[in-house]
Amino acid sequence: MDSPSDEPTLGDYRLKELLAEGPLTRTWLAEQVSVRRKVLVDELKPEAEEARESFLADVRSKAATDHPLIGSVYEAVAKDSHCFFARERLAGATLEERLHASEPLRPSVLAHVLRRVAEGNLYLESRGQATAPLDPCDIHLEDSGVVRLVNLSVAGEREPERSVEDIMGLGVNLVPLVADGHSGATRLLTLLAWMRGEGLESPITWEQVRDYSAQIEGQLVDPAAGAGPATSHLPTPKKLPVAAIVMGGALLLVGVGIGLSMMKPKPPAAPPKAPLPPAVLIPEGKHLMPDGTEATLPAFQLAAHEVTIGEYGEFLDTLALLTKDQRERTFDHESQPPEKASHIPDDWDNLSAAAKANSTWQGRLVSLDTPVIGVDWWDAAAYCEWKRGNLPTEEQWFAAMSQDVKQPSAIKPSNWLPVSAETPDRTPNGLLGMAGSVAEWTRSRSVNPANPLGEKLWVIIGGSYLKPANGALAREWIDDRAIRRPDLGFRLATDAR
Repeated sequence: MDSPSDEPTLGDYRLKELLAEGPLTRTWLAEQVSVRRKVLVDELKPEAEEARESFLADVRSKAATDHPLIGSVYEAVAKDSHCFFARERLAGATLEERLHASEPLRPSVLAHVLRRVAEGNLYLESRGQATAPLDPCDIHLEDSGVVRLVNLSVAGEREPERSVEDIMGLGVNLVPLVADGHSGATRLLTLLAWMRGEGLESPITWEQVRDYSAQIEGQLVDPAAGAGPATSHLPTPKKLPVAAIVMGGALLLVGVGIGLSMMKPKPPAAPPKAPLPPAVLIPEGKHLMPDGTEATLPAFQLAAHEVTIGEYGEFLDTLALLTKDQRERTFDHESQPPEKASHIPDDWDNLSAAAKANSTWQGRLVSLDTPVIGVDWWDAAAYCEWKRGNLPTEEQWFAAMSQDVKQPSAIKPSNWLPVSAETPDRTPNGLLGMAGSVAEWTRSRSVNPANPLGEKLWVIIGGSYLKPANGALAREWIDDRAIRRPDLGFRLATDAR
């Protein structure tokens, strides 16, 4: 048991260190006690009560921003004199810290950073999301190369010049981060000059930053692609015909494509079929939940792994033997819309064919033991009915995941891989893919803690290979059960037998 602490607390959060203080708010490094993870807590000062509504409006905007590159909001609390929210503590050093430490980056790394920053901002642009100004202190780079952005979303209308100002600011501030003497340095400096607007008739866009960064990154990863003249010898964008850029890129891709097709290896032979791990029994009792409360649950079983392509294919084979009326009466959930006439996942023909051949689908190696994706809530519910089970509730899922786990945030996320005994993403009781692999449908509706005044929404739980940041503690709240995603599947819960 932890020893008593003299550190102050806010709800479920033990405040470790005051990181910043402004006229209205304080930012703390804190520990969420119930799940033992480090977070950042932004607290509205009690004497700034008149700013509560605008503070909470900004928090709601941040909570609604859902992108793997952008930090998440975990919880918002507006109760009595307390008004604060907890957010993800991003890993890695910020670009500002690297600037202060005079730690330049190789051009290939900085090009990658700029591409990812542009991708995150294109998402914000597409939603018309208002944001605070973007600075180097808002960009985190891990040693592994992962890039994450601080959640800068705020309430209100997006300023027309926001993107231009952010791009120009980075163009000015990031010049010292370009490591001299490395291949690609001249190209990176030229791109930063374009970001500052030098030699251009109109400001560069995030889309152009993304595309130019990707070109430089690709050239530096593949030296053959960068065999042309240095960027400094090229005319500025206003003088460079777009058609020439497109044609040059097309010819390069054709040449690379021909070379790769000639060297393409044969698909690997199917490995010997290993049995899938059995379901895990979760005993009756009280279980700690993410918000620090306890849930009393009867005993149940939770599948050790997400439903696989092979398992789902058996379900579809069964449906093919039934008439439409029989299928709806037998397996379809009562809330399924009448216009939904199929449980076939997205791109199923290609996905299942690749899985049967142990080949690739959209660039990823798949097998029949790979978790199925591209299914909506009603597809998952119908499969579970066929198996005489249910989708798990979020309480069941979290109780099973946290059994004998002291720090759920420490579970290492896995990629979207076939289920196997080597899967690193596992809990002590044998559950696989809780922190990564694919996110999972539940049968629960609840209020998003980041928006305590909002309505109950359907819960998607667990991290995925596309959104691994929050791992086993990840949750999403949505109002549309018809969505299908390439990182969304499900697993089966059954009564204890």
